[in-house]
Amino acid sequence: MLEGKSALDAELSYISHMSVPPLSVSELTRKIKQILESGFPSITVQGEVSNFKRHSSGHLYFTLKDASAQLPCVLWRSRAAGLRFAPEDGMSVVAAGRITVYEVRGSYQLDVQSMRPAGLGELQAAFEALKAALAAEGLFDADRKRPLPPFPKRIALVTSPTGAVLQDMKNVFRRRYPALELILAPVRVQGAGAAAEIAAAIDDVNAFGGVDLLVLARGGGSLEDLWAFNEETVARAIARSRIPVVSAVGHETDFTIADFTADLRAPTPSAAAELVVPDARALLESVADSWYRIAQAVRDSIGRRRERVGALVGSYAFNRPVDLLRQHSQHADELLRSLHRIAGHAVALTASRQGSLAQRLRALDPALALQRGYAIVRKGGTVVGSAALLRSGDGVAIEFRDGRVRSTID
Repeated sequence: MLEGKSALDAELSYISHMSVPPLSVSELTRKIKQILESGFPSITVQGEVSNFKRHSSGHLYFTLKDASAQLPCVLWRSRAAGLRFAPEDGMSVVAAGRITVYEVRGSYQLDVQSMRPAGLGELQAAFEALKAALAAEGLFDADRKRPLPPFPKRIALVTSPTGAVLQDMKNVFRRRYPALELILAPVRVQGAGAAAEIAAAIDDVNAFGGVDLLVLARGGGSLEDLWAFNEETVARAIARSRIPVVSAVGHETDFTIADFTADLRAPTPSAAAELVVPDARALLESVADSWYRIAQAVRDSIGRRRERVGALVGSYAFNRPVDLLRQHSQHADELLRSLHRIAGHAVALTASRQGSLAQRLRALDPALALQRGYAIVRKGGTVVGSAALLRSGDGVAIEFRDGRVRSTID
């Protein structure tokens, strides 16, 4: 009897439901949407990122999953710009937002309003891993560090154009070194895409040229806030820069990969401005001190020379110039007489030697021998000095005092 009643009740209930008009798919989806969205207006979920995609519109789409379930997520472009890290597949994150229903597909998703890594431990581990890898490549070696120019004329600042850091540094530069020319390379200093902008700005400044020094600057913050300066792309841009780079990121206790790669690490942006330019007032004082010391040295030198001139003026030689001149004139006359005497002797000796040589040359003149009755015999144009050089039948030429004849040896 009870079983029959239950079956009857079920049948009556079925008939009752059948009498209610059916819902459309859209109507049912909207009802589910209202229930879900009102039931989960604000939740925080931890999971592992997978299927991460950055749409051309700037929106981020990904899935949060654990060992047994997964949750579709969307992060709109306006919120994605404020991320302090770059999400990627496999990263454990904590996402805060609300549940919404995408009616077109009839699926629910998490509308992410903010997101952070699941723990600073992962960021620190990533920091240490990249630091060790770049150190092994030699990017942090001391011999790669370049000296900074002592008197820079133009400095490029790679920083946010809206932050207080820029104004603080400008104030220091204006106070210390008014002649300096500043060039601003505006970039985002945190959030998704900030590292790519910083690296591109470093390359652009190098391509622009005419810059003596490049300063990366950002105010203090957490490890997440400073993460853009821990990206490998920024470190490699610093390493390939032809312009010396100063890293002025965070507070004195903050250290980034950019600090280790740069040619100089400044504890704060304001300290960087103090370090990279001289103090104009100190320079003027130094110039004034140098001028005073040079002027004093000139005065001392003039005084010493004045004393020396005074001593010379009071000397015997200076007061007896005519006597000194006469002594030198007399000595010159003696030297001139000696010169004449030596020169005359040398000329006479040379003339005597020339006469003797002329007499000897005349004595050797063949024409004189011919005048004395001698003759010269030539064979083939060559003087014959011995009878043994002639043979019977040889033709010869015999030169006498008054002419030549030809003859044949018999």
